[in-house]
Amino acid sequence: MTTDQRGPALPDDRGEVSAAVLAHLRGEGTPLPDARAAAGADPYGEDLQLALYVCYEPHYRGFAGVDDAVEWDPALLAARALLEARFLDALRRDAARDHDMDEAVGDLLVEPVHGTGVSHHLQEEGRLWQLREYAAQRSLYHLKEADPHAWVLPRLWGRAKAGMAAVEFDEFGGGRAERVHARLFADLMADLGLDTAYGRYLNAASAPMLATVNLMSLLGLHRSLRGALVGHFATLEITSSPASRRLALAMRRADAGPAAELFYTEHVEADAVHEQVVRHEVIGGLLEQEPHLAPDVVFGIDATVFLEDRFGEDLLGHWRAGRSSLRTPLDGPATVSVGPEPESDR
Repeated sequence: MTTDQRGPALPDDRGEVSAAVLAHLRGEGTPLPDARAAAGADPYGEDLQLALYVCYEPHYRGFAGVDDAVEWDPALLAARALLEARFLDALRRDAARDHDMDEAVGDLLVEPVHGTGVSHHLQEEGRLWQLREYAAQRSLYHLKEADPHAWVLPRLWGRAKAGMAAVEFDEFGGGRAERVHARLFADLMADLGLDTAYGRYLNAASAPMLATVNLMSLLGLHRSLRGALVGHFATLEITSSPASRRLALAMRRADAGPAAELFYTEHVEADAVHEQVVRHEVIGGLLEQEPHLAPDVVFGIDATVFLEDRFGEDLLGHWRAGRSSLRTPLDGPATVSVGPEPESDR
């Protein structure tokens, strides 16, 4: 048995389903969730989303004190499949829109005249405590940025593989460790006075945030969902540049620090190029070889937009009410104070 002592600690449970998965990882012999438990769980709720996140994490860095072999534990994989089916069924029901590939991609390319999303809020009126919360939540993905998408590379070939590999190479720093985007995000967190340890804010993160990361893992780990993974990746790359420009301005306005600003200015430049590569080479190359995957690519786009919108609505709903979006408060004060700290309602 090999256990990893360097990974994050196991999180606290958020209900019966996640409690059973966590107990299994601790080796307590507790029965894992069955079909009835999965069917009764809210597909977007705290309990199911945490359980799924915990099931996926052994494929990344694992958890401190948990056997590395649990990554391929048949019982855990069977329970995960039940939770995935519940989540996927809900997304296919709730996220799908009646449009084709050209319409789906075209919608991503159009910026609304009067934007009301999180990046607009943070640019125009965001306070430092909100920037810190946003970074803490997003750290669940950005500290492993591009990792879920790397799983699709063996499932592509030709133009799609070459284009995908080119974008991933940039995401991983172009061969320079200090330029790896996950490293740049850790530097951003340090500027904001946050703990940069991988997985540190898992207990604090909301269910809508967990769902956005779980979608990446779900699509990346299943070859049958490679088209949806490409759609997901395209959505991130196409929409990233304008949002990153607004977030860079938000960091500058709050005097958050040079590394905090750099992370987003880096994405403004890089993702403007990536958007072209993803549209013409990755999507174009994939559908040239496998045209039957077009509906899956569209589903990946729709599911990503749907979950990102839910996450944004959750954040803004809390912030506009003067409340924290986090389940647990952040450690330590911010180095710069911009507006009052929020109340917690969790």
